[in-house]
Amino acid sequence: MRTISQPAPDTVAVVAFDGISPFHLSVPCLVFGEDRTAQGAPRYRLRVCGVAPGPMRTSAGFGIDVAHSLAVLRRAQIVVVPSWHENLAPAPPELLAALRAAHRRGARIVGLCLGAFVLAEAGLLDGRAATTHWALAQAFAQRYPQVALRPEVLYVEDGTVLTSAGTAAGIDCCLHLLRQQHGAEAANCAARRMVVAPHRQGGQAQYIQQPVAPSVRGDRLAPLLQWLGEHLHEAHTLEALAERAVMSPRTFTRRFRLSTGTTVGQWLQNQRIALAQRLLEGGDQSIDAVAVASGFGSAVSLRQHFSAAVGIAPSAYRRQFRAAA
Repeated sequence: MRTISQPAPDTVAVVAFDGISPFHLSVPCLVFGEDRTAQGAPRYRLRVCGVAPGPMRTSAGFGIDVAHSLAVLRRAQIVVVPSWHENLAPAPPELLAALRAAHRRGARIVGLCLGAFVLAEAGLLDGRAATTHWALAQAFAQRYPQVALRPEVLYVEDGTVLTSAGTAAGIDCCLHLLRQQHGAEAANCAARRMVVAPHRQGGQAQYIQQPVAPSVRGDRLAPLLQWLGEHLHEAHTLEALAERAVMSPRTFTRRFRLSTGTTVGQWLQNQRIALAQRLLEGGDQSIDAVAVASGFGSAVSLRQHFSAAVGIAPSAYRRQFRAAA
């Protein structure tokens, strides 16, 4: 019997440096470095590298041993700069050159938090939209006026370059890239293992205004949000949801935004888009059936909202996802 060879996993190169924050370094390592193949998730070949491999210090006081040099960037499909020095020291010329070369050959380049400064210094953000940690957004705008800074968002994707805001927004950005490459279930699997909320806003070149915050313990809206997630196929009015939450419409609207970071209508639409994506990825239902099951009611409505959020029509999304699978 002839054995069918499996394609080699994509290589993800994560750039470390002396004094790096362990948390920032761990984000891409957790999303792309964990072996979840037992759950049917894809596997990546993760390589932590540095300008000068060997022992490095972290900002937490302990050391790490980096085995790889920047040579791994020559064959990596994804390159992540997970942060940078808080004093915004210039990046080494060899790192900038390696990033430019990786970008020229088509690799996805990701700058998390202050890593956006390194990408901008390399010229990879010229004429593009980008974001970074809010505390240094003004410094970024002054230093790189040629970049369209979006300081209010969690992450930005512009072409093959992605940047994120600080700390946990890096998780959102990496999960977005994972789901873009391998679908919602792969991102959900990673999010479950990390015990974080999957940030499933969908679509390329999108600007996400607010995180969809997980409900905190004791939040009066937690049961309602769970119920809504199980009844996305049904029509809902603000008045009916407020009554179910035992609140006035005005109080309900305010509490909902505080709990989720967005409006009732936008939350519902985001969840329905995410459900439609999962149905398109994993089943053979017709577009009409997917529209009904995800709460859009008709194929016309699904196409309109799906295309606006994701950038392509549902049928094209299904073909594209299955071709990549």
